[in-house]
Amino acid sequence: MDKFQKAVDSLYIKKNVDVYITGSNAYLLSGELATLLSGRYVEIKMLPLSFKEYLSAFSNSNKSRYEHFLDYMQNGGMPGNITILKNNPDDLDMYLEGIFSTIVYKDIITRNKTSKMVLEGVLKYIFDCVGSPISAKKISDTLTSKGMATSNHTVENYITAFLESFLIYKAERFDVKGKNLLAREYKYYVVDQGLRSYLLGKKANSDMGHILENIVYLELLRRGYKVYVGKVNDLEIDFVASNKEGLKYYQVALSVRDKKVLERELKSLEKTGDYYPKYLITMDMDLEADYNGITKINVIDWLLNK
Repeated sequence: MDKFQKAVDSLYIKKNVDVYITGSNAYLLSGELATLLSGRYVEIKMLPLSFKEYLSAFSNSNKSRYEHFLDYMQNGGMPGNITILKNNPDDLDMYLEGIFSTIVYKDIITRNKTSKMVLEGVLKYIFDCVGSPISAKKISDTLTSKGMATSNHTVENYITAFLESFLIYKAERFDVKGKNLLAREYKYYVVDQGLRSYLLGKKANSDMGHILENIVYLELLRRGYKVYVGKVNDLEIDFVASNKEGLKYYQVALSVRDKKVLERELKSLEKTGDYYPKYLITMDMDLEADYNGITKINVIDWLLNK
């Protein structure tokens, strides 16, 4: 509706009135609305259900927590999932398709007047490479080699549109030794694993390690942290979580029962040179363990207990 911002502003100045505005993208609070309400609004960013919230809806289920977590890894945490999974699981794809179409086709494509084929190509690339460092050039080169010629600039515009629509989140790289951000190849994470499964199909389940990493990333956002990818010399820490209390380091792995894998995952955490809390999060069902101050914890226990 044309000039709806002024209608909102006129409501706001009335006595005893609270105004709540919902939208699916950051574009809503740009431009005239942000100018009219400058300093007079609070933005509350929402995420899909956490695993704790998701699990609370299945208190009478015969499934174990682990089985529910495997479902959560595949289906994601969109609120509508709950009713569908309880009553008619076959409708889940149709529900996710509706969300995807609303965000991508009705919002992003309409607002940005973009090419549907190339946009989907960029999005599939990002969804498929969750947790891996990527650049606009790398995406552009890959799509061009597949017959979808595009430029770095166009890819960057698409990525900005995905970020503004909260479809993906960007994790910048953080130099642990120098305590500064690095401007090069970011990592991206998907707002919901169910949307990733919908877009990529069966292929989405082939990379459980990065899916687990995505879930941990979103949970850290829910808990109020700014989240970065850590760099220690030539090694990498999956996440550096920052808040007013300081830093926490998180390494994420499906399993560390193999001694070599355990040593590899601990190595970067051991070289931070500081005494901030360090965690190794896995799907191993072993008891919680400690490796010279690095706490190993099962991901389900971590998600259910803050």
